[in-house]
Parts: sequence; structure tokens; C-alpha cells
Amino acid sequence: MTSSPLKIGFVGLGIMGAPMAGQLIKAGHQLFVFTRGKTPPAIADSSATKCLSARGVAERADIIITMVPDTPDVDAVLFGEVGIASGLSKGKVVVDMSSVSPIATKVFAQRINALGCDYLDAPVSGGEVGARNATLSIMVGGPEAAFERVKPLFELMGKNITLVGGNGDGQTAKVANQIIVALNIEAVAEALLFAAKAGADPARVRQALMGGFASSKILEVHGDRMVRRTFDPGFRIELHQKDLNLALSSARALGLSLPNTATAQELFNSCAAHGGKAWDHSAMVKALETLANFEIGQKAA
Repeated sequence: MTSSPLKIGFVGLGIMGAPMAGQLIKAGHQLFVFTRGKTPPAIADSSATKCLSARGVAERADIIITMVPDTPDVDAVLFGEVGIASGLSKGKVVVDMSSVSPIATKVFAQRINALGCDYLDAPVSGGEVGARNATLSIMVGGPEAAFERVKPLFELMGKNITLVGGNGDGQTAKVANQIIVALNIEAVAEALLFAAKAGADPARVRQALMGGFASSKILEVHGDRMVRRTFDPGFRIELHQKDLNLALSSARALGLSLPNTATAQELFNSCAAHGGKAWDHSAMVKALETLANFEIGQKAA
């Protein structure tokens, strides 16, 4: 690392947060961490300092990153009794890398700004693989000066880093991303299920399609999961349901129809009803298989 080590806070060390924090530790930065559950061994055994609360993180760090599941969780870690806001002093930057409501994000930013601190919403795409490989796409909303200050840290965690606009715009971009991902998963699932039911080898069909216009990251990664039946997350269905809820509720507020997003959500709902809320989102294919009474990998009659 060419620049001097920074004091960075990291709140939320789950499937995504732990490897993201690990990239910052590997780069030589001083990390102060807090998570609700057990601290992952990779972080516990590192140079990171464990804190007893989110406030403790904010008191010690100059840049504080949050990576938690949903809008109420961000609200709690920011503004709870021992939350980040209670430990801030002027000049610090709060960076929320969770995927949450764009509307709530604007309110969070205003409340943090009132304390003399900057706020960036910087949700990510790329899943656990992207977090481990530091290849995440990072969509940022907030003031340009704060973005430039934090950008060297983003570059340790991701490859495609874009300042989309003001606070809330990063979250809007992430909602758009999740619409595209869900509909691509649905398309790949339908195609491979069709191929298998027609008697073709779905693995070979997938390989053939990888060389053409239908090629995509979803076909590459999640198509392989569908064929191999490996549905450990990854990115849990319940989290994608949350993101599509944000899309559909925002669309309703905008007077906008998103019919295929609604269909994708219903397929996720079906998976959840069958005990699959913690499956990887590629397991949407199981809902389509239930409708077809046929599984990819079965031999067609």
C-alpha cells in the first residue's frame, strides 16, 4: 500500500462484510470492527480490533463502513442507543455498503450531515465471490469530495466503482441492478429447464450458449449452480426478496409498472414457502421446476 494506514471502522461481518473487511486488513489499514454474531475466525485472528458496540467503532475510526442486511438494520447501527451516530465527531465519513431503501438513505444522510460528517451510500454487486476476489461493482451516492477520500478503499474491494450522483442514487442503482439480476436468473432457469425437458444435456447447452449473445455472468455462475445443484449461498433468496420489495414499493410510489420484476418476486416467494429463503438466489429455478414437475438433471421421458 502506497498511502499511510487509515483508521477504518467496519460494522457487519457476514458473508459479504467479512471478506470485504479482510481486503482492507490485507492492505495494511487499522480496522476497528463490530458484528452482532460471532466474529469470523479470519477477522478474529487478524490485526483488527474488536469493539463492544458500533459506537465504539465510530469513536476510534475516521471512516466507518456498514454492511448489514436491511434498512432497519442500518437504522439501528447508525442511530441506536450505542450506534455509530453517538460516537461520531466532526469530519468523519460514514459509508453504508448495505443494500437498502434509497428514500431512507437520504434521511440517514441528512442526520449524519447534521453531526458534521459526510455520508456515502455505496451498495455493491458481485456476491461472495466478488467480495473474496475484490472484484465488486460499487455504486456510490454522495458528495464528490467524500467519494474521492474513500475511493482508495473502494479500490481495495472492487473493480467497477462509479459515483452515480447524490445520496440515495447509489441505492437506486443497486435496486436497478437487482432487477436485472433477478430477471436474468429467471431467463437462465427457464432456458436450461427447457433444454433439459427437451432431452438435451443442460450442461452442454449452457457451454454452447456461453459463446454467443446469450452469454452473461448469470449464465456462467448461476447456470452452473443450477446444473450442479449447488444452492448454498452466495446471495440468499431472502435478501433478493428484500431488494425486489424495494423495487416494487418504489415503483408503486413512482406510478411505474414492473411486471416481470413482480413475477420474479413471486418465484422467490414460492422458494421461500418451500423452506428456501436461505438458498442461493440461483435456486429460483426450483420454483420453475415445481411448476414443470421436472428437474434439471432428470432424464426426459
